[in-house]
Amino acid sequence: MTAGQRAPRAEVAEARRVVVKVGSSSLTTAEGGLDADRVDALVDVLAAGRGKGEREIVLVSSGAIAAGLAPLGLRRRPTDLARQQAAASVGQGLLVARYTASFARYGTRVGQVLLTTDDTSRRAHHRNASRTLDKLLAMGALPIVNENDTVATDEIRFGDNDRLAALVAHLVRADLLVLLSDVDGVYDGDPARPGTSRITEVHSPADLDRVDIGSAGRAGVGTGGMVTKVEAARIAAAAGIPVVLTSASRAADALAGRDTGTYFHPTGRRSAHRLLWLQHASTPQGALTLDEGAVRAVVEGRKSLLPAGIASVEGEFAAGDPVELRDTEGRAVARGLVSFDAKELPQLLGRSTRELARELGPAYEREVIHRDDLVVLEQ
Repeated sequence: MTAGQRAPRAEVAEARRVVVKVGSSSLTTAEGGLDADRVDALVDVLAAGRGKGEREIVLVSSGAIAAGLAPLGLRRRPTDLARQQAAASVGQGLLVARYTASFARYGTRVGQVLLTTDDTSRRAHHRNASRTLDKLLAMGALPIVNENDTVATDEIRFGDNDRLAALVAHLVRADLLVLLSDVDGVYDGDPARPGTSRITEVHSPADLDRVDIGSAGRAGVGTGGMVTKVEAARIAAAAGIPVVLTSASRAADALAGRDTGTYFHPTGRRSAHRLLWLQHASTPQGALTLDEGAVRAVVEGRKSLLPAGIASVEGEFAAGDPVELRDTEGRAVARGLVSFDAKELPQLLGRSTRELARELGPAYEREVIHRDDLVVLEQ
């Protein structure tokens, strides 16, 4: 390294605000139930990583459902939503109680934050979540974030906490995201087979084009695998946040900026907070098909969507819900939060806002989706 050059992972060691995500398999036994020694080992690392207040840490922790299995007499993770929610209800309390007791050894307070996608894609809910996390950090507490499994539905959920961690990192304007699992990085093949090697750095998604990432997790108590972790890293990197993906046993090395795991370089810039959530965490409740002029205005011009450019409406949704915007070929081109109920829109299609205001009143002289509530999807 020549004079004036920074170490390859200097920004990791210098990160002031860090989001750390840990998976179920790193905290529990394969049969279900918390492993107190594993929780304490992680807390030891996080407490040391915080130092004397020089660094803020947000922990995104899986494990609620897994922790609730054994107490409820369940031998494996259930597949039906109702029993998953029951296990989460029992396990979430056990998980946070364990963290609370473990962090108390260092005089650190923790705060529980449970999120659903609805809490983060809607403007007011998103602002409240951001404000709560910021205030917890400002008061010296360590937020512990998890998906609110007890109330989430099949239609409204993050699907895995890896993606949640990437979005939380963006929400709190983190300098670094650390994804911890039971594998010490991304490999160019099955890490259990001889001859494979760890990929130390990823500069762009193209670096992994020919890599077989695999799918399922090893322990059988979580929902994520390497695919979800790489996707989470891609989301965070595209939002300007560097990512280290490694095993929980190497968390200390990851936080110190040492050569461990796989390091994802930032590939994009930070965008408006809610738009990342809208793109990656919302579930469209309906769809609007646009004419060619409206597609150009939305995609190329980054304009608001007006009634005149809408050809048809699908689905049942209310004002404020996320909807998908499609071109005339049925391809999804954007996503946004709609300003009207589905039942109101048919009478507005193809008409100018001035005409609508004159006939229906001034409340109708507005965009169907404002450009501040709209994100263009990658093509």
